[in-house]
Amino acid sequence: MLTESFIASVLDTRKAKTNSTDKDVGIHIYEYQPLSAISTTFKKSTTTPNCLAISISHIFAAQAEKGVIHVYNRDRGNQEAIIPFPEKVTSLALIGRYDGPGILALGTAGGRVLLWELCTGRLVSTPQSHLQAITCLAVDPSFNFFLTASPDASIHVWCITTLLSFSTPSIHDPSRSSPCSPLRTLSTHRAAITALITGHSSSGANIAISASEDNTCLVWDYRAGILLHTFILPNTPLSLAIDPADRAFYAGYDDGSTQLINFYKDPSLAHQIYDPQLRSTPTQPMREDRWFLPADVASPVLSLEISYDGTVLLSGHENGKIHIWDVAKGRYATQLADISSSVTNLRMIPPQGFSLPFASRLQTLNVVKPRYENMLTGSNISSAERGISEAYTITAQFAHGIHLPSATNDPMISFDHVLSHSSLPSYLLDEGRAQLAMFSSATKSPSGSLGWHKDMNVEEPGIATLKARLRHSRVASMAHAEHAVALSDELWRIQGAERRKRRMKKLGRIKRLNMEDGRRKRAMSEVGMAPVGAMEVDKTEAEEAELSSSTEELTGSD
Repeated sequence: MLTESFIASVLDTRKAKTNSTDKDVGIHIYEYQPLSAISTTFKKSTTTPNCLAISISHIFAAQAEKGVIHVYNRDRGNQEAIIPFPEKVTSLALIGRYDGPGILALGTAGGRVLLWELCTGRLVSTPQSHLQAITCLAVDPSFNFFLTASPDASIHVWCITTLLSFSTPSIHDPSRSSPCSPLRTLSTHRAAITALITGHSSSGANIAISASEDNTCLVWDYRAGILLHTFILPNTPLSLAIDPADRAFYAGYDDGSTQLINFYKDPSLAHQIYDPQLRSTPTQPMREDRWFLPADVASPVLSLEISYDGTVLLSGHENGKIHIWDVAKGRYATQLADISSSVTNLRMIPPQGFSLPFASRLQTLNVVKPRYENMLTGSNISSAERGISEAYTITAQFAHGIHLPSATNDPMISFDHVLSHSSLPSYLLDEGRAQLAMFSSATKSPSGSLGWHKDMNVEEPGIATLKARLRHSRVASMAHAEHAVALSDELWRIQGAERRKRRMKKLGRIKRLNMEDGRRKRAMSEVGMAPVGAMEVDKTEAEEAELSSSTEELTGSD
């Protein structure tokens, strides 16, 4: 059965709890479909907006006004760890698949970004990039980029692979002042940024949307650094949510209302956010696309979340209420829950019950606590420090059984082949030696560049790899040839045995027929045909003698 759930976290405002069971509960897991009910709760947590991240096995909650993250294990239903950090954590986002091991991105009050590898404990830090605290984090669906925003009205775009790389960045790239500097900065807002989201596309045409206290929402092509469109809103937006098909987005206002901004409202041939002629022309959303709460329950919208099918919008409010909005009808539907504390974060859990053919093969059972002694900061990263540490290990569990290699698998590209091999295959060792030779020659270069000396007789790693694979292919071909010869011999032996068996059966039938014919003729001779019978008996005996001699000859030859 399909079930749909969501997670809500609250900011403890020290108000009196209406229910004794809600005491000290900071995180609620609600089952939304098919029946609405609370399934699990976690205590001792209080979070500000954008300070909650979830995976299939864990929940990460950055505590308000503290440099502490509470890690909750969803499988065991308890608090797994309390992780302290050098400064206050003001935003969180998970980089990676929901059902696999990932990386936790943290925004700090000092304007820095921390990347924590959950399965290794490695912690990477950037220098201060924002003038104020990082309050918003958004991750690209391809997991190659993420965006940070701050009340300083600027948005930074970061490359994840560059930040996590072990190799020394190229010194010939003039566009990067530091390996831990952002790719680009988007600075068009005139006031503090309150919300930041990205679309669902993994292509280069994906968009990002930012909301600000200047009552605007900007749509960005963040990979190219281009402002696509500007929307002028009637109130200050505090939260954003985007349609699952990127057809529209929703803004939650400080007066408790929500606004639908439909990209396809105008029936023109050109898409309004991709039309170059409309980039400099701001747009104001339609009045009928703004939905209001009843006056007695109105409260600022601190968080928004859209359902899996895009038909229902959930909103978390400052007064502790969670409301449902009917997207198809364009109006407020009903109240779902009352938590009695400000609902600062809502996270939809992917529906359970679907068959996932591309599920992750690794799972995180327990997170590895970050190693602060190995935390790298900004431009102080040297080539030696960027290398892989001797203590760098990955702690994870296979989600499914390991498929051992068969004769149809290609051993040169099969991870299973290497994992189940009694030792490291020779082609991998040759490739590793070639790469080590490249790194050693690069470090010995007096110019400090990564180029080769002309007088060094060292093969390039690509050529060495091809040679290693060629040797492996030849060995495999010889093994296959020997196996084919053995199969051919076995087939010839089986076919010869079958031929001998058929010949023996045929000779046996002939012998039986001749013996029956001889008995019949002897019987006839006894009745009155003695001379003829004698001749026939002699002939029968001669045939039997010839048959037996041929049988003995055939048996001896076999």
